[in-house]
Amino acid sequence: MAYLLMVMEPRGQRAQRNEAEALRAYDQMMTFAAGLEADGVLLRAESLRGDEQAVRVRAPAGKVQLLDGPFAEAKEMIGGFFLIDVATREQAIALAERCPAAGWATVEVRECAPCHVR
Repeated sequence: MAYLLMVMEPRGQRAQRNEAEALRAYDQMMTFAAGLEADGVLLRAESLRGDEQAVRVRAPAGKVQLLDGPFAEAKEMIGGFFLIDVATREQAIALAERCPAAGWATVEVRECAPCHVR
């Protein structure tokens, strides 16, 4: 089963890190991704830019609305993700617990499924 491990970072946290701290965190995440790949469970991993460059698109009643980031109401942003393929939810959670980002952010575990599945 495919699971998405979403790294939910506090907004503004990246700006508080100096370059050495930022590179150290990135290296930890790349090492974690390499381990997932070596274990044969990694389907895809990406780091995302901050929400300052994001745009939200909505189209209620067919009328397109765009909202440029950053999003004042948001306390967190999705900083990146790991798409993994494991047999159980418990395995996905165990991997999320090992994710270095769990030390400075929240790692949300979500099973991939069609939108009509509850």
